[in-house]
Amino acid sequence: MSAATDPAPAAGSLLDTHVHLWNRSTDPQPWIDPETMAVLDRDFEPGHLASMLDATGMAAAVVVQSSNSAAETRRLLAHRSPRIAGVVGWLDLSADPIAQLDQLDPAARRRLVGLRHLIHLDPDPRWLARPAVQAGLARLAPHDVGFDLVVRWWQLPSALTTAKAHPGLRLVLDHLGGTADADDFDGWAQSLRDLARLPNVWAKLSGLAGMGGPRPATAATVRRAVDVAMEAFGPGRLMYGSDWPVAELGAGALAWRAAVEDLIDGLSEAEREAVLSRTGADFYRVQV
Repeated sequence: MSAATDPAPAAGSLLDTHVHLWNRSTDPQPWIDPETMAVLDRDFEPGHLASMLDATGMAAAVVVQSSNSAAETRRLLAHRSPRIAGVVGWLDLSADPIAQLDQLDPAARRRLVGLRHLIHLDPDPRWLARPAVQAGLARLAPHDVGFDLVVRWWQLPSALTTAKAHPGLRLVLDHLGGTADADDFDGWAQSLRDLARLPNVWAKLSGLAGMGGPRPATAATVRRAVDVAMEAFGPGRLMYGSDWPVAELGAGALAWRAAVEDLIDGLSEAEREAVLSRTGADFYRVQV
C-alpha cells in the first residue's frame, strides 16, 4: 500500500498504541511460519522498537501481549525502556483477575495498562461468551482496567453483546475487528457501527494491511474501511497503532504510518492529535 504523505516529524506526544515484543527463547511464537513469515522469525526487543518509533516519528508505544501467558506478561512488564508507555498483558479472566493483579508488585501493576486474550486464535470461537470470562470482565470495570478486543469480523456480534453487558468497562477493538471479507463488507460495517454506538467502545487504526480477507489489501479497500470507522467512532475514539512487527508481513510500519497520514489528512489539527496521541493516551491512562 502506498501513500502520498510521509510520516510527520517526531513529536513528543505521538503514541503508537499497538506493538509487540518477543524473545523466542522464553516466549515461543508457534504461529510464525518460518517460510511464509520469515520477516517475523526472529526476536524483537526494545532496541528494535526504539528504531521503529524513531523511523515513524512516534514518541512511545503500548506493548501488547502476543501469547496467552502470565509469564510473558511479567517479562514484558520488566522492560524499563522509556519508549514503552505501558503494557497490555494477559491474565486468566476465567479465574479472579483482580487477585492476579494484586500479585504483581506495585511498579509492574502501574505499567500494566490493559488486558487482552487472543480471542481470534482461541480454539473455542465462543470464548468471549463463556460465563466465567464474562464474570472476570465484570470484575475489571470497577478497577479501571481496559480490555483489548482482538476478534475476527464474524465475532463482532459477541463483542457487541459483551460491551452492552459491561457498560462500565472500557473496551478497544483491535484492527477494526479483523479482516473483513470483501464479500461481506456491509456486514462488517454494520457491526462496527453497532459497536460505535456504545460509549464504552474505542477502536484502533491498526492491522489493516490484510483488510479484504483473502484478497490483497489495496489503498482503496483500506480507505473504505477507515472511512466507515471514522464516521462511526470519530477521531475522539480512534487511535493509531502500527501493529509492528506483524505489519512487516505487508508494506511495513513505515508505510502504514505514511498511509495513516494520508487517511487523516482532512482532519483538523486537534482531530489529528486525537488519533495520533490523545485518544490512546486517554484510553490507556498513560503519559507521553
